[in-house]
Amino acid sequence: MQPPELIRTVRRRRGLTQAALARAAGTSQPVISAYEAGRRDPTHGMLRKLVAAAGEEVVLSAQPSGSDLPPPIDPADHARRLLDVLSLADAIPHRRRALALRAPRLVSR
Repeated sequence: MQPPELIRTVRRRRGLTQAALARAAGTSQPVISAYEAGRRDPTHGMLRKLVAAAGEEVVLSAQPSGSDLPPPIDPADHARRLLDVLSLADAIPHRRRALALRAPRLVSR
């Protein structure tokens, strides 16, 4: 959920006006309006403060994104997929390195 939607949802769920939430959080109603409209982005600290002022708390969680492919059925399926990936990688054209300027090496004595 994006911050504008989160602020609006929490505020409405608690039956607060923008002005009431602003007073409770120690900010102004125009700031709340700007956050909810997406014209301003609250910092993480301000977002937590706004949600806490409404009587709720922000809980963050992270989870690995899943693959859109199902896991391989058996080792042969795994091998086929690996060969497909390697074939695609082999089909990518190789970049030629820029020619480095060659100059004699200077040695001081």
